[in-house]
This record gives sequence, structure tokens and C-alpha cells, in this order.
Amino acid sequence: MIVQILLLSLLAGAVGMGLGGLITAMFGAKSDKLISIFLAFAGGVMLSIVFCDLLPEAVYHSNMFITLGGIVVGILVIMALNMVVDRLSKSGKLHGSFAEFFHEDEVLSKKRSMLRSGWIMLFAIALHNIPEGLAMGAAGFHDMTLGLTIAIIIALHNIPEGMAISAPLIAGGLSQVKVIGLTVLVGATTILGSILGILIGGASDYALSISFALASGAMLYVVFCEILPHCIVNTKDRIPTYFVLIGIVVGALFSGLFH
Repeated sequence: MIVQILLLSLLAGAVGMGLGGLITAMFGAKSDKLISIFLAFAGGVMLSIVFCDLLPEAVYHSNMFITLGGIVVGILVIMALNMVVDRLSKSGKLHGSFAEFFHEDEVLSKKRSMLRSGWIMLFAIALHNIPEGLAMGAAGFHDMTLGLTIAIIIALHNIPEGMAISAPLIAGGLSQVKVIGLTVLVGATTILGSILGILIGGASDYALSISFALASGAMLYVVFCEILPHCIVNTKDRIPTYFVLIGIVVGALFSGLFH
């Protein structure tokens, strides 16, 4: 079962992200507005999984106080790591484009800074993938059906992320093959979080609850403090919020089909 979980997390990360890179390479750089819509929808689906699956399971295996504590810790950890990324990229503001959002503001104008910017981008996206992998690992170890559901949702979420990071890299001069390979590599980091989820979630019921809560807090931070604000700033209208709501409904329906 552990091998299946790890394979699912690898596929959800690498295939989802790689597919986003492939779409951009084949059909050209997509507009920021389109990427915003895709990301907002995927963020809504993530919220439905958090509130319909992860948090109820966390409370069931422990209690509300432990669950709330795990959520807070998950939020604080991702917040701290994001502060590190922002400091490395000399940014801490809401960005006006997804090139800036993914800390690639130098890649278009200075090819010699591509390597540095690429590593910053790698760290930033890997940062978002780890809590997703944590949710998959813990959920899959507890219930394979739930793990599969989360894997599909994360793969869906990774497609627009792959599009978002591949567009500025291709525009910056990297070959399409290299960009696709890079997006696959970044997506594969999901497996690190999955291993962590299996180790923590398999220890005890309380550990399982904490892992669910940590993943929930991290995913809530990513949606509310990263994806949604930047989507709204980027599109300068309410369209992303509509797609978040649509994503929540679709995710709830999808979750219900597997229960």
C-alpha cells in the first residue's frame, strides 16, 4: 500500500505539473487571466477537500483542540517558509503577474540570472507541493480511496501551476524540453511530503489527526494567502472568486462520489 501511495503522489505531482508545462510548450504562453481562473478553480476544489475530508477526519481521530492546534502550526510553518522565499527573491508584496508571483521577476530580462531565478522558483513551488504530499500520504495510509481523491485534486491543481511557471521560462529563453523536464522535477517533490505524511500518520490516531490538521492549515494558507489574493490582483475583477465557489461545489460533489 505504501508503494501505491508514493506512486500516486509522484504521478499527481510530476504528471500534473508536467502536463501544465506541456500545454504551455505546445500552445504558447497562456494569459495570466486564464491561469488565474484555473488556479482559483483548483483552489476551490482544495478547500472542499479540506473541509469535507481532511478536517472531519482530523477531529474524528482526536478532538477539536488538537485539530485547531495542528491547523495553526501548519499555517505558521508555511508562512515562515514563504517569508524565506520572499526574502530570497527580495519580494514581500502582492504581485501583479504570475511571473512575479512565482518569484521569477528577473528571468525575462536577464538570462544570466536564469539559474538563480530557477532555483528560487523550484523552492517556491516545491514549498507548495510538500503540504499537498503530506495530505496524500496521511490520507492514503488511512484510507486509499481518500488518498486517491486527494491525488486527483492535487493533479488538477498542479496543471495551472505548471502553466504558470513554464510560460516565463520559455519566454526567458529555455528550451521547451528543458522547461517540461523542470516542471516534472518540481512536481515530483510532492513525494517528499507524502513520505512525511506516511511516517507521521502511521504512528497513531493522534499523529494521523495532526498530519491531517497540518496539511489542512498549510493548504488553507496557500489558497487564502497566496492563490486567491494574487488571482484577484492579477485579473482585477471578481472572476477568480466565482471560480473558487464553483471549485468548492465541484470538489464537494467529487468527494461525495467516493464516500
